[in-house]
Amino acid sequence: MKKKPHIEFEFVSDTEGWETPPGYPSGIKQKILASDIDEEKKTGSRSRLLRFEPGVFTKVQFVHDHWEEVFLVKGDLIVGNDEHGNGGEKFDHSTFACRPPGVYHGPFKSDNGCTLFELHYYKNRENF
Repeated sequence: MKKKPHIEFEFVSDTEGWETPPGYPSGIKQKILASDIDEEKKTGSRSRLLRFEPGVFTKVQFVHDHWEEVFLVKGDLIVGNDEHGNGGEKFDHSTFACRPPGVYHGPFKSDNGCTLFELHYYKNRENF
């Protein structure tokens, strides 16, 4: 079993180590901060930063089998746009969402770009 690392205030580069998650548009990048998540065994957790470039949007809703907590650190995020990026409800920095497994959410867009801090985790006896 993979263990999450012990990290003490390590520098987080704004330019290096970012990658587009599978299935996301190229203007959305993630940086995994710490992870021991195993989506096949349904154990562990992950913390990541997710960044949208200005004007980038997703076209469909997401659903996953783990908990997700999201804090909008900076910028704007629009939730519920259509497949052309129109419509939806706009949120500004310092907003938070907590979603249990199985909840559909999105699609997402950012007019001016944004950075999100996310926690993903399976709630089971091994974690808590």
